[in-house]
Amino acid sequence: MAQIRKMDCQVVIKSSADEFYNAFRSKPQFLPKMSNGLIKDVKLLQGDWNSVGAVRLWSYASEGKPQMVKEIFEKVDEKSKTMVYKLVEGDLLNSYNSWRNIITITPAGERSMVKWTMEFEKQNEDNLDPVGYADSLIALTKNIDAYLLNV
Repeated sequence: MAQIRKMDCQVVIKSSADEFYNAFRSKPQFLPKMSNGLIKDVKLLQGDWNSVGAVRLWSYASEGKPQMVKEIFEKVDEKSKTMVYKLVEGDLLNSYNSWRNIITITPAGERSMVKWTMEFEKQNEDNLDPVGYADSLIALTKNIDAYLLNV
């Protein structure tokens, strides 16, 4: 039986934790505009934008290639500013049996820390760890931070 693996990446940002959290929590439909081209589009397929259980279809670039993923907004913790998204369809699931993205935003002095945790189960043990995807999340975080600082 394959095992669930975890991989984290962290980015220090200049935006406030509340502002960055609200971009993901309350305004996901605007993330393509904030991402400087990394997110091409997002469509709401079921539910409403801000509710747990919402199903969204994302078109994005990872490692310079167009990708697609359908996710379920699975869980939110307002106090810890943590959101969990379960992938149910898309390009990542060609190599992984299961995938969750967990984002946590915490104040860090005058800055904030964004932590992405990827939980995944490889279809094949020979598959590489998703370092390129982590790099895409880091780039996305930096682009959204830059957007928020300039509005």
